[in-house]
Amino acid sequence: MSNWIGVCTLEKIIPGTGICALVENKQVAIFRPDLSEIVYAISNMDPFAHSNVLSRGIICEHDGQYWVASPLKKQRFNLVDGHCLEDKNVFVDVYKTRIVEENVEVCIS
Repeated sequence: MSNWIGVCTLEKIIPGTGICALVENKQVAIFRPDLSEIVYAISNMDPFAHSNVLSRGIICEHDGQYWVASPLKKQRFNLVDGHCLEDKNVFVDVYKTRIVEENVEVCIS
C-alpha cells in the first residue's frame, strides 16, 4: 500500500526550480521544471559530493528529458529514473509524485 505524504501546495514551487522536503525522515528534492502541473521527486543527496544539495540544482533539458545538475560538482541526474548522465553506474532514488487538489504529494514506498 502506498503512503502519500503532502508536502506543499503546487504554487509554492516556482516553475523552473526545486525545493527540499523531509518526507518520512528522508530529504527529498522536488522539482517543477515548467508551468505544467507535473513535479518530480528524487533523493536530495548528491552521491558525488555526499551532500544534500540537489534541490538547489539547475533544471535542464537534454534529449527531451528533464535533468537536474548538481550545484556542487555539476553532474546531471535524470528526474524520471535517477541515473547520472556522466556516469551510468551512479543514480539517485526516485519517488512517485502526484497533485491532489493543488497539493503536491510524494510517496516514498
